Amino acid sequence: MAAERADRVVVVGAGIGGLVSALLLASQGVQVTLVEAAEAPGGKMRRLPLGEGIDGGPTVFTMRWVFEQILDQAGFAIADLPRLSPLGVLARHAWRGHDRRLDLYADHRRSTEAIGAFAGADEARRFEAFCAQAREVYRRLEGPYIRAGRSSLWAMGRDLGPRGLATLMGLGPFSSLWSALGRHFRDPRLRQLFGRYATYCGASPWQAPATLMLVAQVELDGVWSVEGGMHAVAQRFAGLAARRGATLRYASRCERILVQGGRASGVRLAGGEEIAADAVVFNGDPQALVQGLLGEASARAVPALPRAQRSLSALTWAIHGRTAGFPLVRHNVFFDDDYASEFDDIFRARQLPARGTVYVCAQDRGDAGVHDGAERLLCLVNAPAEGDRRDFDAREVGPCEQRSLDLLSACGLQIDMETAQVLRTTPRDFHALFPATGGALYGQATHGWMSSFRRPGSATALPGLFLAGGGVHPGPGVPMAALSGQLAAATTMAHLDSISRSRRVAISGGTSTRSATTAATP
Repeated sequence: MAAERADRVVVVGAGIGGLVSALLLASQGVQVTLVEAAEAPGGKMRRLPLGEGIDGGPTVFTMRWVFEQILDQAGFAIADLPRLSPLGVLARHAWRGHDRRLDLYADHRRSTEAIGAFAGADEARRFEAFCAQAREVYRRLEGPYIRAGRSSLWAMGRDLGPRGLATLMGLGPFSSLWSALGRHFRDPRLRQLFGRYATYCGASPWQAPATLMLVAQVELDGVWSVEGGMHAVAQRFAGLAARRGATLRYASRCERILVQGGRASGVRLAGGEEIAADAVVFNGDPQALVQGLLGEASARAVPALPRAQRSLSALTWAIHGRTAGFPLVRHNVFFDDDYASEFDDIFRARQLPARGTVYVCAQDRGDAGVHDGAERLLCLVNAPAEGDRRDFDAREVGPCEQRSLDLLSACGLQIDMETAQVLRTTPRDFHALFPATGGALYGQATHGWMSSFRRPGSATALPGLFLAGGGVHPGPGVPMAALSGQLAAATTMAHLDSISRSRRVAISGGTSTRSATTAATP
């Protein structure tokens, strides 16, 4: 790997974005110190102490190419991660009041046949057309948006070219995902199923842009289960960063980002210890900066996010217990019969949904759907990001939990809650874990055509301070947050190289004058 440099960088936060930044910077010889408030790496990819340990955050591994690219850049390979097993069944879906279930498969042909058997040959043909459009949208946006360092409407239009612009215009200039799905499918259950892709970005299908149909292509490209769970991915990235020379310090909460001479110059930890640095990468919610939680000097580094633009939060139940009746696979989704009310309750009434969709990750199951004895489940219901405003106590959570269990029972799944071990996490709990969010798990909600361009990029208004994480470009989700870490590392390296050139000019010429390249670098 690269020779050791004199540059020092502090990475704040050991979520996947921070871990990727630390790994890539250390691989280029930078002296990296990563500080994390928790006792272990992972951020939202956390492990809860039930059974052998249960993933309490993201449960889906997709976009494998992102991790292959990052690991290759650091001198590693995908084999250096925990063992990945491709899932044949992407997800199993059930609806209240309907006896039939619908599985989507990694094999596109099998999915088409399953939809034909479930909803008829016409809907199967419409599914083919939907997938073709999703594939084209993904192909057009992967470079100009997903891989881009910071996208703007003008830059993306330039990079898309006439054919790419025609693809997006074909969706409708201001079309929502829900309206696009209405043009593709007649069966309301299929609109529900594919409308749920908006929630992967913390959004409502009625307000999310139609471009989010590209999630269909992401899943068709492959979904994997991870040996040891998603938390094991974070642990492995931490280990690889340490192998490249990064210093990882857990139970070390950053209290303040230090600023000297108008630039980020290090961090102060709780307890008073200061760590000097030439740059700081902040892998946390950008609104923690805005609210002054890391000092007033960094409070204007990024724009404020209005509360109304927060993404979804969640109410989760991590369960170690016995189930019966429904043949669970790894990923399962249970729909109620009034989908619109779920998002009205959350985004308009700001309350837990009366008819919420329930996602169940059965972490001991694969495609065969067979398990004996107690098993590990993570059950999730979407919720409003109001964790900084109210407690979400038993009077509010209890009825929502019972409604969710009633929906599961109506679809055939019984969970023995009386003998199970259960850990509940509310929006209030998520707000405590991830300050300044209200419990929002995806940063800014992807509502409207322009929402994607309003996310902060890796550079900030404070020179020397850079951002990574699901709250910044290119967006939420484990692979996107990993990409944000890669982009933050690249932007940080450009900054370090620019100040290194400035120092050399000052030493050789006696007067430091900023070059055009330096002046353009924060």
